[in-house]
Amino acid sequence: MDGFNTLNHNERLNWLRLSRSENIGPITFFQLIRRFGTAEAALDAVPELARRGGRKRPIRLLDPSKVEQEAEAIADAGAHLLAACEPAYPTALAAIPDAPPVLTVLGRTELLGGQDTPTVGIVGARNASGAGRRIAQGIATDLGGRGIIVASGLARGIDTSAHNGALKTGTIAVVAGGVDVFYPPENEDLQIAIGTQGAVISEQPMGTQPQARHFPRRNRLISGLSMGVLVVEAAARSGSLITARTALEQGREVFAVPGSPLDPRAHGTNHLLRQGAILTERADDIADAIAAMGDAPYPPLMEPAQAEFEALEIEPLEENPPEHGRAQIVELVGPSPLAIDDLVRLSRLTPGTVMTILLELEIAGLVQRHPGNQVSAL
Repeated sequence: MDGFNTLNHNERLNWLRLSRSENIGPITFFQLIRRFGTAEAALDAVPELARRGGRKRPIRLLDPSKVEQEAEAIADAGAHLLAACEPAYPTALAAIPDAPPVLTVLGRTELLGGQDTPTVGIVGARNASGAGRRIAQGIATDLGGRGIIVASGLARGIDTSAHNGALKTGTIAVVAGGVDVFYPPENEDLQIAIGTQGAVISEQPMGTQPQARHFPRRNRLISGLSMGVLVVEAAARSGSLITARTALEQGREVFAVPGSPLDPRAHGTNHLLRQGAILTERADDIADAIAAMGDAPYPPLMEPAQAEFEALEIEPLEENPPEHGRAQIVELVGPSPLAIDDLVRLSRLTPGTVMTILLELEIAGLVQRHPGNQVSAL
């Protein structure tokens, strides 16, 4: 993809259809776009790629009528569908390798911004203490007063406090279900307010009820939108620590509020501090760190998924990759993620052949892509 462009209605529907089709994850999606140029051309090519990858039954492409229904539901809710190639798509989020190809946005799309409107994520315990909630809300309010947008996950506890603190100045709620689904139910009024005064975003279809598997994916969006993530109270094993780890993987800063060693809710944040997180007691600690970044771009700040291909010379798709090559790749790829450049070295196949075979196997449902230019067997 070269630069950014606004899609017309049909192109946007094709992006939506391709992204919602079977075995097409974000990284696979962007590889298809890079290979075929448009979502329409990719949709035409997917069935044959799946067959060549060894799939026995036809791959399920989302029915065009379902695409129209989702687009109508988005419009009826007053929301917008943003494709990753469009100028309004969040600059920071576009920098992560598994950026969602399409986002549903309810509210003020201008809050999604870029370098001129920095965003900080605030996450923490659902069963947060009163002190933790006051700290989260106070820091969020103060960050908003400094022109910093606050992103969080609309969960109980710390998330709710952070949203309340930043509601007047600008807050982004990243939800695990559809933007029209109220979860948790007690935050319905808050979600409605954010949809009017801030922005509610999701990569899930309208009407989707949140499930456990959706939350880790939601968390990567909170950190992906942000220059850094603040953790306020987190148990030793919690979703907030997953968000912090994802932030580090994405090249973001991690901030943590220290807590009493007697409180289990402080074990996670104190661990982050021992690992090098920035000790945070007030909004100034975060604002100073952001100011020190200067005009540095969100790392790695490149076109969506471009990082996945820079290490390899990408050659045109081959019409008929050698069968022995497919057998080699299937044998080399195991359940543990393996770097694609290692596959090239071990198989002694050309990068173009390896990438072609992997694309076929991905769409056939036999291998899975991971950030960091890695793959594993399914």
